[in-house]
Amino acid sequence: MLSTVTSLHLPPLNHTDSHTHRPNSQNLTTHLLHNFSSPLELKQLHAHLIKTNTPLTSLPLTRIAFVCSLNPSFSYAQKIFKHLENPEILAWNSCLKAFAEGKDPIDAVMLFYQLQSFHVLPDSFTLSFVLKACTRLLDVSNGRVLHGYVEKLGFQSNLFLMNMILNLYALCGEVRDARLLFDKMSHRDVVTWNIMMTQLVKRGDIKEAYDLFSRMPERSVRSWTLMISGFVQCGKPKEAISLFLEMEEAGVRPNEVTVVAVLAACADLGDLGLGRRIHEYSNQSGFSRNARISNTLIEMYVKCGCLEDACTVFDGMKERTVVSWSAMIAGLAMHGQAEEALRLFSRMIQTGMDPNDVTFVGLLHACSHIGFVAQGREFFTSMTNDYGVVPRIEHYGCMVDLLSRAGLLQEAYEFITNMPIKPNSVVWGALLGGCKVHRNIELAEEATKHLSELDPLNDGYYVVLSNIYAEAQRWEDTARVRKLMRDRGVKKTPGWSSITVDGVIHEFVAGDEAHPQAQEIFQMWEKLVVKMRLKGYVPNTSVVLLDMEEDQKEKFLYRHSEKLALVFGLMNTGPGTPIRIMKNLRVCEDCHAAFKLISAIVNREIVVRDRNRFHCFKDGSCSCRDYW
Repeated sequence: MLSTVTSLHLPPLNHTDSHTHRPNSQNLTTHLLHNFSSPLELKQLHAHLIKTNTPLTSLPLTRIAFVCSLNPSFSYAQKIFKHLENPEILAWNSCLKAFAEGKDPIDAVMLFYQLQSFHVLPDSFTLSFVLKACTRLLDVSNGRVLHGYVEKLGFQSNLFLMNMILNLYALCGEVRDARLLFDKMSHRDVVTWNIMMTQLVKRGDIKEAYDLFSRMPERSVRSWTLMISGFVQCGKPKEAISLFLEMEEAGVRPNEVTVVAVLAACADLGDLGLGRRIHEYSNQSGFSRNARISNTLIEMYVKCGCLEDACTVFDGMKERTVVSWSAMIAGLAMHGQAEEALRLFSRMIQTGMDPNDVTFVGLLHACSHIGFVAQGREFFTSMTNDYGVVPRIEHYGCMVDLLSRAGLLQEAYEFITNMPIKPNSVVWGALLGGCKVHRNIELAEEATKHLSELDPLNDGYYVVLSNIYAEAQRWEDTARVRKLMRDRGVKKTPGWSSITVDGVIHEFVAGDEAHPQAQEIFQMWEKLVVKMRLKGYVPNTSVVLLDMEEDQKEKFLYRHSEKLALVFGLMNTGPGTPIRIMKNLRVCEDCHAAFKLISAIVNREIVVRDRNRFHCFKDGSCSCRDYW
């Protein structure tokens, strides 16, 4: 019985008017017409209509369909429908639509097959409602049957139906069938193209998706947004921003989803200029109440090194989600404001907002950088005991990082071996990083043994072990690791740094002499070195783990990519302008020491985002408590 029809207990047929004490036939008929809810009550009503010579056209056909669908009274309903002029499929379609949109869409599929067994010819609406049910159920098998009906009944020109079938194949992962159908379709609209592109983006086939995008005869804002988001998801923020600028030139107005995608690209690329412009556009467009946009703005400002702007967005939010709090906590931790991150967590709890797994990653990260081992342990225990958050691999990695930074390497190793889930390369990598700082060769070798199995082509782990051997002057072992890299085809990732000036991104690699201003950069660096030496700067050549003369090591140090980017920024921006640099690897110890001195010499704020964290240099100091 259909759950949406209310059960009714009908009064006896000898019901009388309260004033005349005589049966009120008209009231009884009206009551029955609007309240019957079972085949038995329908038959009573039918008999009453015949007895009172009331025309059957007064019967509510949709209600008859609901009452008689999916039960043996189906044929009884058909007999009633045949006495009426309206095609019976109209009544059944109403029933199919309700089923397809209700809590049990499978009922729509069952009713469709019942209609076929009684030879009721479906129309395009019939097929659309059942296709909707199949889509909600991700039922590709019955979807194929419906596709067959579409072909058999000649509905191939119905673009709405064809798009529904295409979407069903795509959602169910039947990419080959979807593409075959797409290629065979004689007519396509923007929805058709978007459906196909969406599936390709989801599968990470960004090249094929962009090929379709390029061929689209017309594009909606959804088409542009889909492609921009796809580039971001595939780690191509440059392409995402380039496409967004093309979208602007085409005169297409971004919507809220576009804004989120572009802000995410700005965050990944560190494009503060465009990020600020999108923020302004968002405010002008009335998007400021969109929590997702505000959350992405926080992330963008954090990743661009503008912690104050991130705080301003956070403080201005009228309604904050757990994502808002977690993003701000993580941002503070990344910028070396670990204590403030912990205070913000206390505020979060006071508001009644429960933390999630991402919140605890930020908290553990904060504890790791500030050296709060005991508090980190408490958070790790509390996340499960107090909030029911099951630790993921990221939380275990944070704990190993926390213990390793604190020099508790043996405890970190035991923690890994006792983990209830298999440790990944990030977990062992955290231990390896601690081994380098605390010069523990034995555990470094143990960590590398696991890393060579889990992530054999990651050059970073080999380089760290090689550097550990070099610092211990075990040159044969250093050479052995380098040879192992060559034998396995592992290539060292070249270090690069980038800086954006006047909206243009400039990239530098170590020893870069190809830049048009290379000679000017080298000359200005030499002048800075003179001033730095007067303040006690001594080049830390120990970070150059190569067998060469001391003066050659110094020259090698001076050509690090972040130093070149810094000098370029000083040369091409006005006095007092903050310098913001992005680096793909860790900032070396010598650059870290040099940047602290330079920030005081030139009276500039220097923000460097490296692979691990943010370093905010100002007035001769860094926001980080320690280099690592």
